[in-house]
Amino acid sequence: MDEFNLHLTGDIHAITAANNLLAAAIDARIFHESTQTDKALYGRLVPTKDGARKFSPIQMKRLEKLGITKTNPDDLTDEEVTDFARLDIDKSTITWQRVMDTNDRYLRKITIGQSPTEKGITRETNFDITVASEIMAVLALTTSLADMRDRLGRMVVASDSKGRPVTADDLGLGGALTVLMKDAIRPNLMQNLEGTPVFVHAGPFANIAHGNSSVLADKIALKLVGPNGFVVTEAGFGADIGMEKFFDIKCRYSGLVPHVVVLVATIRALKMHGGGPKVTAGTPLPREYKEENIDLVEAGCSNLKKQIENALHFGIPVVVAINGFATDTEAEMQAVIRKSKEFGAFDAVICSHWANGGAGAADLARAVEQASQQPSDFHFLYDVKLPLEEKIETIAKKIYGADGIELSEQAQAAINRYRSQGFNDLPICMAKTHLSLSHEPDRKGAPTGFTLPIRDVRASVGAGFIYPLVGTMSTMPGLPTRPCFYDIDLDPNTEEVKGLF
Repeated sequence: MDEFNLHLTGDIHAITAANNLLAAAIDARIFHESTQTDKALYGRLVPTKDGARKFSPIQMKRLEKLGITKTNPDDLTDEEVTDFARLDIDKSTITWQRVMDTNDRYLRKITIGQSPTEKGITRETNFDITVASEIMAVLALTTSLADMRDRLGRMVVASDSKGRPVTADDLGLGGALTVLMKDAIRPNLMQNLEGTPVFVHAGPFANIAHGNSSVLADKIALKLVGPNGFVVTEAGFGADIGMEKFFDIKCRYSGLVPHVVVLVATIRALKMHGGGPKVTAGTPLPREYKEENIDLVEAGCSNLKKQIENALHFGIPVVVAINGFATDTEAEMQAVIRKSKEFGAFDAVICSHWANGGAGAADLARAVEQASQQPSDFHFLYDVKLPLEEKIETIAKKIYGADGIELSEQAQAAINRYRSQGFNDLPICMAKTHLSLSHEPDRKGAPTGFTLPIRDVRASVGAGFIYPLVGTMSTMPGLPTRPCFYDIDLDPNTEEVKGLF
């Protein structure tokens, strides 16, 4: 478990290295283009070796993209040399950020290029958390090494001054990124405490990415369990984001068809959605969450009702798994079972696997098996051919319960740019808080009467989706007043890690 929570096999480190290599290449290319003539730039990009000049395979891709059919570097016209050598990146359109796997609020907005060696070529940018990197999403959605190479190469990092997309392959990096990721593509096989095999692979957060483990892990697992076996795969951070993206993004690309939705609920979470007091990390839990309060639970079931409704939008039967804890009373849990069935769930089951292992989830397993035999009609929420604005609004209205959306000027400009670049038909991946169905974390239950603000829109073309940024959603978390590192240490004699859990 220590390795699981620390470096494991280094997948996140590989993603960080690949992501930041691409970020460095973007700024280095801007610098070199601004400080060199066309002839000097071309000469360095296609140098003479052993008395001859030759385009590399990735440069041949760029020639093809530009419609240049010549293969001898010495045959290009001056105009073709300029078009080939100069990416002419519009700095205001750069969407590729540096990443790190540490919560650091002071990297949310920075200025780079301040050293005198950069000759005054500065720009404002920011860091994201590593799991927000498009490369993490590519890893999760890829189906093979060849597919990953293609996806990494077509990642769009910016537009040029003519409005054309600039990709990782344009920067010459698609192959190098694949080399950095060649081991990370392999799912990590682990086991739980009872010996059940578990694949741990990829970790794109659902509030800032698509929130699902890898397609490869799921397909390998399905092959291992056989035609009558069961694979449980996670779609995390709230059914309104993780589940919706599982259906509309992961299933769309993988061809996987789910049989059952297991919707996990806790009494504490339902009490919070019912109007319970705010819970703050590091402070004692308010008594409302430790004492029986059926009224609070039933009020919070408005959120559960909406999440069941959201799952049923996709035509799949729903089983509610009530994660029962010591402070939950039988009456509270029975109230949730009753409400779940009223709301359309196939079944609702109390679970105690957190304490009793597999035996504590046996009833849930039986319910899932029965639900999987029920008629289903899996379908997507929207047609990808619809305009981007309409797809965003469909999710906002049907899944979140909003009255509509409000696009900022920046968001609308981005949508127009991506549409003109041919990316209209990509699915949508909303970057939204997981703490509420709305864009406001403190609005609990099932809020209505709100308009969803879209402040910006970005494209993850390699991964294969457009992601709108909802409200003030941040892609770089910050440390709390008392981080858990206060409790972590290493015994120098036994090398045992202390305080990690």
